[in-house]
Amino acid sequence: MIEPLWIPTLEGIASARITAFTQLLREKYSQNFPDYRSLWRWSIANKEVFWREVWDFCGIVGDKGERTLVDGHLMPGAAWFPDARLNFAENLLQKRGPDDALVFWNEAGDRRRLSFDELRGSVAGVQQALKAAGVAAGDRIASILPNIPEAAIAMLGATSIGAVWSSSSPDFGVQGVLDRFMQIEPKILFAVNGYFYNGKVVDTRDKVFEIAARLPSVELVVWVENVANHPVGAVQPRIGSDSISDNRGINAPTNTSSVLAFSTWNACCRNSAAELSFERFPFNHPLVIVFSSGTTGLPKCMVQGAGGTLLQQMKEHALHADVHDGDRFFYFSTTGWVMWNWLITGLAAGAACMLYDGSPFAEQGRVLWDFAEAERFTHFGTSAKYIDACKKAGVVPRRSHELPALRAVLSTGSPLLPESFDYVYQCVKSDVHLGSLSGGTEIMSAFVLGNPTLPVYRGEIQCRGLGMAVDVFDDNGESLRGAMGELVCTQSFPSMPLYFMADPDGARYRAAYFERFPQLWCHGDWSQITEHDGMVIVGRSDATLNPGGVRIGTGEIYRQVETLDEVIESIVIGQNFQGDARVVLFVKLLDGITLTAALTEKIKQRIREHTTPRHVPSKVVQVSDIPRTKSGKIVELAVRDVVHGRAVKNMDAMANPEALEFFRNRIELTS
Repeated sequence: MIEPLWIPTLEGIASARITAFTQLLREKYSQNFPDYRSLWRWSIANKEVFWREVWDFCGIVGDKGERTLVDGHLMPGAAWFPDARLNFAENLLQKRGPDDALVFWNEAGDRRRLSFDELRGSVAGVQQALKAAGVAAGDRIASILPNIPEAAIAMLGATSIGAVWSSSSPDFGVQGVLDRFMQIEPKILFAVNGYFYNGKVVDTRDKVFEIAARLPSVELVVWVENVANHPVGAVQPRIGSDSISDNRGINAPTNTSSVLAFSTWNACCRNSAAELSFERFPFNHPLVIVFSSGTTGLPKCMVQGAGGTLLQQMKEHALHADVHDGDRFFYFSTTGWVMWNWLITGLAAGAACMLYDGSPFAEQGRVLWDFAEAERFTHFGTSAKYIDACKKAGVVPRRSHELPALRAVLSTGSPLLPESFDYVYQCVKSDVHLGSLSGGTEIMSAFVLGNPTLPVYRGEIQCRGLGMAVDVFDDNGESLRGAMGELVCTQSFPSMPLYFMADPDGARYRAAYFERFPQLWCHGDWSQITEHDGMVIVGRSDATLNPGGVRIGTGEIYRQVETLDEVIESIVIGQNFQGDARVVLFVKLLDGITLTAALTEKIKQRIREHTTPRHVPSKVVQVSDIPRTKSGKIVELAVRDVVHGRAVKNMDAMANPEALEFFRNRIELTS
């Protein structure tokens, strides 16, 4: 009998918003709902009723319209709330008054906070500036901004008038940004003059000049002087000149299609007298363009609708993360990751959004926990890799910090290892809801995630999301229990992408998610539904290993290898070898440790004892770094390509492309 790591208290269950929602449904529809599973089943069997109730319960501002779903049997092709009208920014700015809306820290020691009233005033200034620049509904607005208040303000200003937002974090290279923004043709570009990371100030002005000059659609660049009081200095461009110069004498090439205008945030966007107004648009009016990682080619540009994004994320905040009015809501993210969008939508619940920019390991790994303590976080969201890194570094927040307000630790980005579950309860806080979640950029939300009224079991995501018909299929399209298979969603849901850019007939969209099982969403995660009706995800199915024809999830190996003290991180691939596929494991070790025969055997023995002999790698190779994307995900497919002598199509999507060189022409892999 597996015992849970955490059981919610009766008081916690009673106060949870999902409890109030369930009681409302019981009374309104005479349903029993003895457990969460019955509520989930009802939500997918009655999906039209369910999503209308979510709209009302979450207090979405707008007109639902009479119809909820048209062509609901089609996927893609179903139309949710075809008569509805709403404004995304209006819903995030409902709250008024002096309560904190945004609280910002960075690793350089800068601190700022804006109340809801101050946030509305700032958004009004951006709204007026964009209108004055000729921006209309449907125009694209792009940003190269870190996770600073101006990014949230600019996004809200753009979406308040129906413009479509898209963002890239400033650590992307020139080509990485161009690969994304050239496809969407933005009219306005918000950009930063520099950012802080790991004790350094990174000057971005040359990069922005080059990007702007190579985007013919851009008519105006709005500078945010993020490092004005630091060594980089302020950007001081000449407005409207053919050759734009800054205060260091850097010349930017003239835009090829027009004279490119530059302005500063203060000159363009601060107007305290501006009146904030909202026009309501159809449910599927484009809200944001997000991108795939792009490590296997040009990033896919996925257009997401305002209504589906809002409805889905507000459901997750209210019912699965239990975000209340006045909560202090944090997620460590750059603006280039979908979790930034998820974080900012917390404003719609009346929560204060906690923003951090910089290395999460500043101040000897204390900075995020210092932030959590000082600002009384109720929710601490981060990546699974950050939690694992804290464990490896011996960070013990429960000893060093007072965290009485903290109710939830949220994790995503990659599977959370069972040992990381142990770490949270042993080293962070024993009485906390650990909500691991998994979904995707392409749905702006999660398929499987937490529930504050359910127990937490080691290594398991707690439940399937309400309204999400999630299942696990075998290769024949049959539902599986107690075995690994493909994560699928068998019914449409409101936050599916509207379309991909540069995909006029929808062929790329259909190929991405509906080719494996027609009319069913196949997400590409190798997964298993547990006896508790939770979920275990062990990695991407396109990266699964296939030694001797048996499919193995890479996460099954990671969770064993990374329990060893000597191993910081690892990456595993299948290598074509002598007519079969063999498992090859690469390990990054602690400083000063070398991979010896004894350590290799220790690694193999750990895997053998806790999985199966088929999981044991044929080769274990030490490397100095593990390559990853800008959002922190390890790139198994790129490593596999390099090992097999194939080109990686988009190196600029990677945070550390130089790390791939360690995998090229490895003599250890020839025998």
